[in-house]
Amino acid sequence: MSSDDERISYLAGDPVGDLDDSSRAELDEFRALLADPSVWADPAPDLEDRIVSAIAAEAPPSGNVVSLSDARRRRSGRVLAAVAAVAAVAVAFVAFAVVRQDNHDDGVMLALQPTPLVPAATGTARVFAEESGLRIELNATGLPRRDGGLFYQAWLRDAAGNLVPIGTFHDGNHVTLWAGVALEDFPTLTITEEQADNDQASSGRRVLVGTVQTK
Repeated sequence: MSSDDERISYLAGDPVGDLDDSSRAELDEFRALLADPSVWADPAPDLEDRIVSAIAAEAPPSGNVVSLSDARRRRSGRVLAAVAAVAAVAVAFVAFAVVRQDNHDDGVMLALQPTPLVPAATGTARVFAEESGLRIELNATGLPRRDGGLFYQAWLRDAAGNLVPIGTFHDGNHVTLWAGVALEDFPTLTITEEQADNDQASSGRRVLVGTVQTK
């Protein structure tokens, strides 16, 4: 029995050595079905009339008459069955694409190093490129929680020292940050201690620092 991962890899064109001949034939047929343009083509404008005419022409010779409403009901059932089959193929194809994306889009990882301000702190950040910008998933430990107008702020910094604020948080547990700049231009991530004092500039009190190693 072939695993789902093996089937997905085979559909994607990756070499798979453990698939049996039956599984390969089944997947080849499925891939050929997806590649057939007729699967995705819009039906002809006169398809309904042709189906109704064909059903009426097959009426039994005993004199039983196939009414137009009966023909339409039969036609609707056949069309819905065909649509359901195509939809099932489309859902399988989309699921396969999502799995492939999840398996390969692991983002860019960087390790965060502590400063003397909080030497016990440590953390990691994974950066994902989204259409709306960079999504940064941060996890840090050893940072004391800051409340009551005190908080942490994350920044991206370029080689010239310019800072872009990318979010604030109370502690480092499962933090999502967003940035609207390119990772290649702002590769360094820093975390600082801040307070609500109407000063939007960085306090300079850095607790974690890391530089992204871009691929």
